[in-house]
Amino acid sequence: MSLAPFKNAPSTDWKTEENKAALNRELGKVKEQFSSRYPLIISGEEIYTEKELTSINPSNHREVIGYVSQANQEHIDTAMDAAKKAYGSWSQYTFRQRALFLLKLGTIFRKRKMELMAWLIFESGKNAEEAEGEVNEAIDFLEMYARHAIELEKEAQLVPMDGGENRMIYLPLGVGVIIPPWNFPLAILTGLTVSAAVTGNAVLLKPSSATPVTAAKFMQLIAEAGFPPGVINFVPGPSGEIGDYMVMHKDVNFISFTGSKEAGLHIDELSHKRIPGQRWIKRMVGEMGGKGGIVVDETADLDAAADGIVASAFGYQGQKCSAGSRAIIHEEVYGQLVQKILERTKKLTLGPSVEGTDLGPVIDEKAFKKITEYIEIGKQEADLIWGGKSDKTEGYFIEPAVFIEASPHSTIMKEEIFGPVLAVCKVSSFEEGIRVYNDTEYGLTGAFYSRKRDRLDYASRHMVCGNLFLNSKCTGAVVGVQPFGGYYMSGTGSKIGTLEFLQNFVQPKTISEVL
Repeated sequence: MSLAPFKNAPSTDWKTEENKAALNRELGKVKEQFSSRYPLIISGEEIYTEKELTSINPSNHREVIGYVSQANQEHIDTAMDAAKKAYGSWSQYTFRQRALFLLKLGTIFRKRKMELMAWLIFESGKNAEEAEGEVNEAIDFLEMYARHAIELEKEAQLVPMDGGENRMIYLPLGVGVIIPPWNFPLAILTGLTVSAAVTGNAVLLKPSSATPVTAAKFMQLIAEAGFPPGVINFVPGPSGEIGDYMVMHKDVNFISFTGSKEAGLHIDELSHKRIPGQRWIKRMVGEMGGKGGIVVDETADLDAAADGIVASAFGYQGQKCSAGSRAIIHEEVYGQLVQKILERTKKLTLGPSVEGTDLGPVIDEKAFKKITEYIEIGKQEADLIWGGKSDKTEGYFIEPAVFIEASPHSTIMKEEIFGPVLAVCKVSSFEEGIRVYNDTEYGLTGAFYSRKRDRLDYASRHMVCGNLFLNSKCTGAVVGVQPFGGYYMSGTGSKIGTLEFLQNFVQPKTISEVL
């Protein structure tokens, strides 16, 4: 069976009344399921526990999205045994056979797109455009990884051997731990999980405690797609109780993680401590934080730059590791561009995600507190010219904040905030702008606006990031088009959606035969 060439999932026009009405109907159906209870899933069996986590709608504290059972260390041991058992048979499937499960799951995602969008809108506070973008990304991962897995089945071309033959095959690693983030609770969860599974591994999936119901819905679709029991085990639970225990378990071969820098570094440190009885060096594949920025020179299209800066800074409330939270502007156009940024920011609407606003709530109380603290720091470091007010009476709402005259060395220019906060800095040359951009510990996304070819080429060589966008916003990387991933304190450098990403979860074996 040959597959059609990969195509990215198409977007929908949410301005049409027909599409709006269809999504509203789905939102109503999903709301009727609020306050349902969701189990652990180990070896295909549902396990309800006395200890549960309550998932709250960040737009409305009074609404309970659902109650999710919580795993303890005994459940983790049971899940490890289930994964090891499932690995014995799952690893013997061909790459093509495993790829078919992903393709079937992709078909289910397409049929259930609006339902999945509705869960994202309610539980993670995304508007329709952001929610659809996430579902589409999940579909793209399924389609792309299925095709790349089939490529892995092809034997590598080796130098011929006189009097015999050589070949190289790829074998799965074993059992892995999957730890996805809350800000892309479907897309990244799907990508991390199926990339490990399609290569023949069995996994324990620990979703974020902020968005566990979306993960539970994913597991329902995994069952519908017919994945064998034990290949994907669902173990939500408190990080303090089961997180380190999973990472340090002697039977774990790898950890695939996306989240904060602090958590990622902690996992990386623990994963490299050998545990008695451990026969391998664990692999840690991590994508962590970012401090994205946009550099604008004096020749740039200022309207395009303003559009890109506002979209990058405030899309999904700035809760993306790729968010462009810094605007670094040449002094000759600084005043003009600041005014254009301000005009666009003032037009943004803020409110519950179900109302189709530009900005919804931040994810929870902890994020609300952290972001508002950074806004207070910003007031001491720079000039607040718009927004920054907050209100958590009903939901966790924070106005987009624009700070100007920020020092390149200020806290709001250096530290990841993960909220709707933009710091604007003035520079005297595009080279200085790039030096300011590079002056962080991260290396994830960046953008550079200029009409000069030589400057675009200079930025391509000198801006330190895994994803650079020229004359474009620095968010919204598309699977297969802009493979995503950074380095330094942004991660281990793996590009998601690629064949190389799948190679994190396999080991090559050469076989030589004398004839």
